[in-house]
Amino acid sequence: MNDLSFNLSTYLKENKVLIETCLVKILSRFDQNRELIQAMAHSLMAGGKRLRPVLGLAAAKACGGNPLIALPACCAIEMIHTYSLIHDDLPALDDDDMRRGVATCHKKFSEATAILAGDGLLTHAFQVLTQPASLFEFYPDKKILFELVVRICDAAGINGMVEGQMIDMQSQSSMQKDTKKNIGNKKILLEHLKKIHGLKTGRMIYVSVEAGALSVGADSQMLTCLGEYADNIGLAFQVMDDILNVEGDPQIMGKAIGSDVLHDKMTFPAILGLGESKAYARQLVETALSSIEGFDKKADPLRAIAHYIVDRDC
Repeated sequence: MNDLSFNLSTYLKENKVLIETCLVKILSRFDQNRELIQAMAHSLMAGGKRLRPVLGLAAAKACGGNPLIALPACCAIEMIHTYSLIHDDLPALDDDDMRRGVATCHKKFSEATAILAGDGLLTHAFQVLTQPASLFEFYPDKKILFELVVRICDAAGINGMVEGQMIDMQSQSSMQKDTKKNIGNKKILLEHLKKIHGLKTGRMIYVSVEAGALSVGADSQMLTCLGEYADNIGLAFQVMDDILNVEGDPQIMGKAIGSDVLHDKMTFPAILGLGESKAYARQLVETALSSIEGFDKKADPLRAIAHYIVDRDC
């Protein structure tokens, strides 16, 4: 049963502070005069929703564990997510000037520095995860840490986010011709788009929930239910991103809107229209919520986050 007294705004703020305190601690181990560290910090500490690490903490709580045990995985995932944003913003990919309300890394520094800053965040994330004792009071045992490395690597790499980015890029060039052949077949286009974002966005959201649960020793039934929850909110998140790229407020979002149309990208509003896209996002959230009906009120943060995903304005 959902606890109506649960305050998501307070929960998000408190956990954002917790996560960012840890991220600052991670970077503070390095000489702050190094341009590489400055570039990494510029993007990592630029703010943002911290949705992925918060989902990890919420999943750990839902499973009845101490969320602090999930912090190493949550911080590593946020570092990997930030690396992906740095590279995604580069001229060779989406060519964006603003991210999280500040200049993108390559605009603040240089393209070469941005590439290396992303590389640094990606690789150091796994050092944080595999050597947590010097940074965190609580952390999983070595067997669970190894499993976390395996699953996060798979989600972030060539079977997950990187492949999703590749397919997305191809869809804007050579594959665009094949896609346009099916312009009248909404189902084919929708399935192709779901494949892209199931990999590009969905896998990292999925592994965020999964990592939080695994960190506290969740059983297989919990993992199955949470996996269904994560699959659906991951797709809903991307549907809303596409919608906000059409009708969002750039001042609130901290980045430009309209770039999807400008780059002729395949999006949910382009295929379904805005109204049907909004309805689809809400349907996904309802499915996500039904998958965690068996959890008690400790899962209320997950329930509230699911609603937030379709109600957000940034």
